[in-house]
Amino acid sequence: MPEARLTDFDARAQQWDDAQKVRRAEQVAAAVRRAVELHPAMTALEYGAGTGLLSFALRGVVGQITLADSSAGMRAVAERKIAAAEASDLRVIDLDLTRDPLPATHYDLIFSMMTLHHVADVPGLLGAFHSMLNLGGWVCLADLDTEDGSFHGPGVPVHHGFERSALRSWLVAAGFQDAAVQDCCTLEHHGREYSVFLATARKS
Repeated sequence: MPEARLTDFDARAQQWDDAQKVRRAEQVAAAVRRAVELHPAMTALEYGAGTGLLSFALRGVVGQITLADSSAGMRAVAERKIAAAEASDLRVIDLDLTRDPLPATHYDLIFSMMTLHHVADVPGLLGAFHSMLNLGGWVCLADLDTEDGSFHGPGVPVHHGFERSALRSWLVAAGFQDAAVQDCCTLEHHGREYSVFLATARKS
């Protein structure tokens, strides 16, 4: 998440887990399970994890999951949820790949939900993901299809969704194989409906 927006996410963290966001995470998790063959031996990273809704939805389907987020408020909520659930298979780290060096740890799966549109240099981030994956590892990235800017409103420094063909091209340019972008779910925001895709690709 861009530095200018961190305090906003920090302030919203306590009320983040509403019913709509929980349902969205469950829908994205179901799409990930349909798209990629997951198994408990896989290590995973959720990038831009927020409070960990998607990680909790995928818990038990994969093995150890690292929740990475740059917002201290979001990380604090995720830590409390992990402690309450006694979830030894989940851990939280502070990571922003637009400012931090690549971690030494490699993963079998990297996934995110509604994070890409907050990242200025998406092709650069995809290249970082490729470097962080083990051979045969997958990325699964859910985000908005191209929209008219109404999702966040004026003055917010985000991408207004993505063209699927562009994202697929960026994945290929980053070195991924089997890049695909498919329907994932829809979400309602401010009384409007927006479509969400799931992009998947493999490091070979």
